[in-house]
Amino acid sequence: MFSNAQRVKMDNVNFHSSQHVQHVHNIQDGRKGGWKMLLKNIASNALHDSSARFDAPKCDEDTRVEVTKELMDWIQDRESPQRLLCMTGAAGAGKSALQQTIAEECSGSNTLGSAFFFSAGDPTRNNLTHIVPTIACQLGLRNPALRDAIEKTIEDDPLIFKKTLRIQMDTLIVGPFQRVCASGGLDSSTFPYAILIDGLDECSGEDNQDELLSAIRHCLLDNDLPFRIFIASRPEWAIRSALDSDPEGYLYQFAYHMKLSDMYDATGDIRRYLWTRLRGIGSRSRDRRAQSPEWPRQEDIEKLVAAASGQFVYAATVVKYVSERRGSPVDRLRAIINWTPEGGQQIQPFELLDILYRNILSTAKELYEAVDTNRERDFLLLIRAHQMNSDMRVSVQYSARGFDEIISLEEGGHQVLFSDLHSLVFVRQNPQWTEVWEEMKFYHLSFFEFLDSEFRAQHLFVPERRVRQYVVGSCLQKLLQYETFLDERSFYWIIDALILYSGDHITYVDDLRLIDFTRNNGWGRIDERLSFHIERGPFNSEFRHGLARFTLDTIKHLNDELHEQKLADIVKSYFDKWKERYGFREKAEKKKPSVDL
Repeated sequence: MFSNAQRVKMDNVNFHSSQHVQHVHNIQDGRKGGWKMLLKNIASNALHDSSARFDAPKCDEDTRVEVTKELMDWIQDRESPQRLLCMTGAAGAGKSALQQTIAEECSGSNTLGSAFFFSAGDPTRNNLTHIVPTIACQLGLRNPALRDAIEKTIEDDPLIFKKTLRIQMDTLIVGPFQRVCASGGLDSSTFPYAILIDGLDECSGEDNQDELLSAIRHCLLDNDLPFRIFIASRPEWAIRSALDSDPEGYLYQFAYHMKLSDMYDATGDIRRYLWTRLRGIGSRSRDRRAQSPEWPRQEDIEKLVAAASGQFVYAATVVKYVSERRGSPVDRLRAIINWTPEGGQQIQPFELLDILYRNILSTAKELYEAVDTNRERDFLLLIRAHQMNSDMRVSVQYSARGFDEIISLEEGGHQVLFSDLHSLVFVRQNPQWTEVWEEMKFYHLSFFEFLDSEFRAQHLFVPERRVRQYVVGSCLQKLLQYETFLDERSFYWIIDALILYSGDHITYVDDLRLIDFTRNNGWGRIDERLSFHIERGPFNSEFRHGLARFTLDTIKHLNDELHEQKLADIVKSYFDKWKERYGFREKAEKKKPSVDL
């Protein structure tokens, strides 16, 4: 640097130039960036101790002792050659409760490496998008050197989260773990090694379930890693075909298959569970009959145990129903006993559980519709509508409060609607939202499936088509009475719901309602609202495309199917106006969700 300089004098020189310091900071900031990227791609709701799973089922003390011991013995036997255990069982057999119990025991003994609980009703954990990052994050938090290695891997390949599941697993878990072990930064003999995955069947798509099992086989089992992996699932196609012996599945030689429903009789545990829980409810009740040592009666417990048929979901539903504060636990238990058919009848596998569901629904329906202000409302239709909203059946989920407005319920109407269904559903506030965001949740997937099945729900079944038509009709009615919602968000919600629930080519729009809406200046009301809201800023493109498509489909339907030429011309006049003023297009794209709803 100074090779040609003469008589150079330097006083108080700081050789750490600003460029060098900035370079160091850039490296440090980049290092932090990899872990931040990982955190953005995890599903925090899937953790065993997540607040989203605040009421997660787990085994009561002195229940499922035998199966819990076998699971823990398998996890702790690190010399066993089979490093994968797959526990399968019917819906309601208690698989998730066992997983939760094992997760808590492993956490307490510092053997839990990671846990991931799938959930069909949660879009952050009903697919494969977040599972590998979530597992990698939990493992990285167990060891600083492993965390650094994972972080650097992400910085070297920031597109890793868009790659296949197997590449993600190799890159984010296998590679960093092997490198840190080789460098001496991690002792695999003391590292928390249990990886728990619950509810594989609730991961949407059989192909996705199979992809995860295949990735586990090729990445975690084929490599010399210390992990012992415990997967719980209903015996759906993906896991059955992987574990079958004839023809031999690709996991048959690698996995210990525990068939929960076949290997363990849960009758005794269900009996103990019912005794313990019902006695606890009785001791806290103000009803002296419930406080009596003779309640519940032995014969009633035995009837419930027989009705449960080994399904903990039945017993759990009974306990939740009896524990409702509205009414005496003695009377509520008696109602359940009266619903239970006598033995000796030929039944379907879920018949007794479905009888319980049908009677709880029927009772709630009678109580709801007996109230003067609710007599004109269809309780089952409204429940089914909220259920469809909760699982994003039309690709968007509205808050329970917002959906009340869409289906013409008063503010907080969903709370009244569910008031006698707390043994089956609950309303949860999503902590990720700054404003109050309430959503309908199911304690058990089996009740969700019950509502979807005409065979199981029988006379209480409401077809999806009828729900869609009702929502669309409600939206059209709200637009005719637009004075009841003046704020911009409500207008967007009503239009979005109208477009999304109407389906392609307005499949679910009632013809008479559409004609009535057009004749009574419904399109003029939309035009007034558009003019009002455009003053606050332009509409986004998705909103324009969706409304344009709905309007064009209406014109075509009025012309071609209903032969209402004059009405079609009325609608077309508004479309032409909006095309010139707001940029609507003749070939509108299919509507996508336009706002955070």
